[in-house]
Amino acid sequence: MIITLIRPNLGINTHTAKPFVDKGAMEPLEMAVLAALTPSKHQIKFFDDRIETINYDEPTHLVGITVEIYTARRAYEIATEYRKRNVKVVLGGMHPTLMPEEAACNADAVVAGDAETIWEKVIYDAEHHNLQPYYYGQPGIPHPKIIPRKDIYQLKNYMPYYLIQFGRGCRYACSYCAISVYFNKNCYYRSVNDVIAEIEKQGTDFLFFVDDNIVAQPQLAKELFKALIPLKIKWMGQGSLDMTKDLELMRLMQKSGCLGNVIGFETVSEKGLKLLNKTPNIGISNNFSEQIKILNDHGLSNWAAFVIGHDSETEQTMQETLQFALKHKFAFAAFNILMPYPKTELYNQLHSENRLLYDEKWWIHNDYKFNTAAFIPKNMTPEQLTKQCAALKKEWSSFSSIITRTLNIRNLKSAAGITMLLRLNILFRIEALKKHKLKLGYTSKTL
Repeated sequence: MIITLIRPNLGINTHTAKPFVDKGAMEPLEMAVLAALTPSKHQIKFFDDRIETINYDEPTHLVGITVEIYTARRAYEIATEYRKRNVKVVLGGMHPTLMPEEAACNADAVVAGDAETIWEKVIYDAEHHNLQPYYYGQPGIPHPKIIPRKDIYQLKNYMPYYLIQFGRGCRYACSYCAISVYFNKNCYYRSVNDVIAEIEKQGTDFLFFVDDNIVAQPQLAKELFKALIPLKIKWMGQGSLDMTKDLELMRLMQKSGCLGNVIGFETVSEKGLKLLNKTPNIGISNNFSEQIKILNDHGLSNWAAFVIGHDSETEQTMQETLQFALKHKFAFAAFNILMPYPKTELYNQLHSENRLLYDEKWWIHNDYKFNTAAFIPKNMTPEQLTKQCAALKKEWSSFSSIITRTLNIRNLKSAAGITMLLRLNILFRIEALKKHKLKLGYTSKTL
């Protein structure tokens, strides 16, 4: 069989009616894993809708689409086009796991959960014209003994980072996070030897660990970091702020070549942290400066992530969050409107209080726009929340802010480092502006 794998785009610019082209796109690791799990007798084709045009008329027997919450509408449009051509479509990923019945209305089969244990079964059934409507994969170790097939990325323009995974899941239960729902607060890890073997085989020296929280299990993280030290690589990842409580962990992280991590600060309001159930940050919001100093002392230039719009949020707390980020001169920062992802505690709360907008399914509603509020906040209107959050992003990504942060002393390690920080900050500024109020999906058809 010919099997076509697809990573969907977000949508189109409402002013130009042109598809969003993601200049900051990274390799979609899940596609390389599926390709590696596919028996060699089958041919793999791959389209990345974010950076290229899908050729629907190119011969294929089965289409597999990975679906995130924001890409659900576009994924369903793509599935419809293939099904018009009598091609079978399988949807999998985060969103179909959370909303399998919805996904099933737009596909021939849905893979809920991890695909590693059932992908071969899906292919076998498709090959024998016996595709089932649902396949359920139990959460487990990421692609054990499997090295992703990165050859499917050839001739595609991605950011120059090798994406790799050590573990999945997070032990925390933040009220807004779909990860804790997906994995039920569990974590699953590859063996350190398998990770090292993959790095050595691929011969790469700059990695991005896509783990939801690479320090969720500190002892396992230490084992990984010790094994990375002899490789003399550079890497980035995603972690939680409580890593700073373990100085041995921090020293090993630094020695292993870590340049920094995406860290969810979320808010500087202690009340806000409690409302979000941001467990690793509760009780230390007044001491964030101490935690940041530890990060800086270990040579880490970090990407701070904030969510805007919790029930104690006001225009004043928004400004406090922005000033906090500017004061500490983070290398990068993201200011995102709090989103009610399906099946999360936040979604359920807002649903019970009749505060959800867009008929509750904002992710497929024709009127919803990216980076806009999908619920009614407590202390302002949805429009005010959207406007104020956009203002934070604009001030943070101003050229004066970029220059000031880039010249921050802890980032001045080399001319190459300065150049990289400048280029990435400018790129993220441009991409943020392009994404603002992007229409999800390409068509105006009601789903």
